[in-house]
Amino acid sequence: MWQLVVAGTVAATFPDLDFVLGWVSELAYLRGHRGVTHSIVLLPLWGLAIAWLLARAFGRHRGRGGQEQESGGAPNWRSFYLVVCSAILIHIAGDLITQFGTMILAPFSDRRFGIGTTFIIDLVFTGIIVAGLVASAIWRRSRVPAAISLVMLAGWVGVGWLGRSEAIDAARAYAAANHLPVVQVDAAPRPASPFNWTAIVFDGERYHYAHINTRRSEALVAGAEDNFIRRFSAPYLPVAQAHWEVRERFGRGGTRALAQTVWNAEDFAFYRWFAMFPVLDHAEHGAGGNGCANFMDLRFLTPGRDEIPFRYGLCSREGGWRLFERMVDGRRWVVAR
Repeated sequence: MWQLVVAGTVAATFPDLDFVLGWVSELAYLRGHRGVTHSIVLLPLWGLAIAWLLARAFGRHRGRGGQEQESGGAPNWRSFYLVVCSAILIHIAGDLITQFGTMILAPFSDRRFGIGTTFIIDLVFTGIIVAGLVASAIWRRSRVPAAISLVMLAGWVGVGWLGRSEAIDAARAYAAANHLPVVQVDAAPRPASPFNWTAIVFDGERYHYAHINTRRSEALVAGAEDNFIRRFSAPYLPVAQAHWEVRERFGRGGTRALAQTVWNAEDFAFYRWFAMFPVLDHAEHGAGGNGCANFMDLRFLTPGRDEIPFRYGLCSREGGWRLFERMVDGRRWVVAR
């Protein structure tokens, strides 16, 4: 049994070995994270490889003189295969409930899938997992704690699905009330509650968005002395009091042409593929006709968070482009590999 537990643990962490892509370059990581190691197409092969390696590892021991020998009754890879495949599948499912996106059809498709019901860090979801593991360790002869935990996790995702549906309904109602042409309606999950959302409407030129709580009837007031959950949840207003903001996708005035040029540049193809709700973040014209513009993705715009990640852009330099990421303290040049 302990070998099966180890096998499940190793297999469940295996998909995130793609972090090594960060050693190549940050763009390699951005393009490849949640890629082939998270593929349901390749899952049977990953399962076979990991099960075989684990069977070899458990089936050997050090004999006298330091020689590696086959131990009696060595486990067969088939003994681990189902557990390993199940563990990888659970990891993939756990990533699919977020909105970052998972390339489950890699390497045949780089489309990112995600049902977007759950924020990337959910304390209740994590708490259910930890409680299930502890209970399973205490009542190790019973499968009931594990089964109950899985049911509770599925139920919690269902609550998030309900909150998402309510947020999308609120966005549709806003669009209808303001007679907006609707190209895209969506909602991004936010921390502290399955009913905290950023509702988003795209009319083809502008993004309309609001931070809402779909179950709240009164605004939540939080001060510096309140706990962090209350502080994180306070910015999300009741639907009836929602403060809708509008952002031009390419900005206005003289920066619009520059933003469109950057957006359509071949060097910016990776961000067009990656971003779900892209809007111009900052643009400026330099000397000699040069200029810089960068975009942000509204799915990462979280109230209370000082830094917004993945704000990439291009600067024109000597007839070409130079890639950068906009940080709080200025630009950080990126090696495009």
